[in-house]
Amino acid sequence: MFPASRYSIQAQRCIRALKTVKADHAPPQLYTWRWKCSSAVTPRITSHYTICPRDKDPRWEGVEMERFADEADVVIVGGGPAGLSAAIRLKQLANEQEKDLRVCLVEKASQIGAHTLSGACLEPSALNELFSDWKERGLMAPTHDLVAPSLPMNNHGNYIVRLGHFVRWLGEQAEELGVEIYPGYAAAEVLFHEDGSVKGIATNDVGIAKDGSPKDVFERGMELHAKVTLFGEGCHGHLAKQLYRQFNLRENCEPQTYAIGLKEVWLIDEKKWRPGRVEHSVGWPLNRNTYGGSFLYHLNEGEPLVALGFVVGLDYTNPYLSPFREFQRWKHHPFIAKTLEGGNRIAYGARALNEGGYQCLPKVTFPGGMLIGCSPGFMNVPKIKGTHTAMKSGMLAAEAIFPKVTAKDLASETAGLHVPEYEDNLKKSWIWKELYSVRNIRPSFHNYFGLYGGMVYTGVFYWILRGKEPWTLKHAGLDSAQLRPAKECTAIEYPKPDGKLSFDLLSSVALSGTNHEGDQPPHLTLKDDSVPVANNLAIYDGPEQRFCPAGVYEYVPLETGEGMRLQINAQNCVHCKTCDIKDPSQNINWVVPEGSGGPAYNGM
Repeated sequence: MFPASRYSIQAQRCIRALKTVKADHAPPQLYTWRWKCSSAVTPRITSHYTICPRDKDPRWEGVEMERFADEADVVIVGGGPAGLSAAIRLKQLANEQEKDLRVCLVEKASQIGAHTLSGACLEPSALNELFSDWKERGLMAPTHDLVAPSLPMNNHGNYIVRLGHFVRWLGEQAEELGVEIYPGYAAAEVLFHEDGSVKGIATNDVGIAKDGSPKDVFERGMELHAKVTLFGEGCHGHLAKQLYRQFNLRENCEPQTYAIGLKEVWLIDEKKWRPGRVEHSVGWPLNRNTYGGSFLYHLNEGEPLVALGFVVGLDYTNPYLSPFREFQRWKHHPFIAKTLEGGNRIAYGARALNEGGYQCLPKVTFPGGMLIGCSPGFMNVPKIKGTHTAMKSGMLAAEAIFPKVTAKDLASETAGLHVPEYEDNLKKSWIWKELYSVRNIRPSFHNYFGLYGGMVYTGVFYWILRGKEPWTLKHAGLDSAQLRPAKECTAIEYPKPDGKLSFDLLSSVALSGTNHEGDQPPHLTLKDDSVPVANNLAIYDGPEQRFCPAGVYEYVPLETGEGMRLQINAQNCVHCKTCDIKDPSQNINWVVPEGSGGPAYNGM
């Protein structure tokens, strides 16, 4: 999408460095050494260096580990709405004031938008601020006659978009302004100065075999250093998790709570197509104590396409629940089936989303860096919208950074710039007001009546008080702690897919275009390989088999025929992060695979 010929000279040099820095190492040898990180009685699963250090592995002796380093004024991790909006705003300000500012953005997907998934019904408030002439720039045609459900999901004046296409357009605007964009390079590590402030990021190494040994083509990642680094990885970013711990950013907020959103795109009978139509539902087929709902959007792209999806709160308690199969069952509701019958499903994907809102917002500034977008969690859950708030957070970050990084006399107590003005500006912005007004809607569902109690609360207090009630409700806590033991729950019998409206998991994953280099360490790492069988399977009947929307996890018999083992099909992973969130043992740690690996969404 971003051909090298269109990059700046600096960008081209950086790309050449990324592609050609080879590590010299000793000729490969055969070793009989076993990983000490795997016990003698547990089949070895994890071989990633974050769990099994290379300095203790003789196969890495003599391998050159020095990394090439490059400097920028600002480095941005993540090519989503927040990261691209921040990059665009920075270059707008630099161009307006004729300042020289180097902004580099890295994105793990092979092209901008390929890992992006959302509904999406776009509220254009932030877009209007970023580009007042966006309609003239040919972004999207307006939609009309939107069906506006009951508050707070009023969609009048919004636009139905495919978010992958939208961020691709943002990427093109950013590139025209001079932003250096590097798709296909995953940020794998946060780098720190000696004083503890953030120095930048390192991209991931490539050319590592599945058993963790270096291949002949091993290449070290490169370092990107910056005055300030913005982390816009999206929901539950793996670098953000490190930053929360390093700087204690979640000290004064509640644990984040999440949902998983599953989505399909269908080509339907043109007679049933109503461009611009928006449909939402809550509840069914979930029970009253499981939070969830659906969307069905009729796209306005010249052909009869609909985007539909189902969202399930990850604070559910029954380990037998399968979000994917609930989604497939939902499509058989007569109201939904009548739209889909006779159509063809052409795309599938899934992604976790933040649902904690105001109560779960962490501190977003720290020496050398900032959190933007869905990484800290600016989604408005009742609206089912977060793109506009993500974009605005990126713009606010850019506006706070710009005078600091362009100052002639750069005064800072730390080597990496600390810009607390970003958080101050956030609290003065419409993002804060919006999230505060709806702060009690999601946690209000934690009551004896569940869904019904929450709807009554929303109807009374949102409609009458608009979030001005003098109390703030709390969430239930970590989603990973909500599962009950399998023996206390009833197994859920799901109907078999009919191949017309509902489908099996693997044929669905095939529509996501997901692909990873097969001979690399699984990026779904386990802190302890023995925990899945000893804890998750023994107590919860292996819930990872059901909460994963891509068939990554399955329990299979041991080769001896005695007992079971966990098998990780990492090549299926759609990067939704659900396993890292919902694992009851918190034993799974999602890290980035080799750059470009993952889904290949086309406008999801």
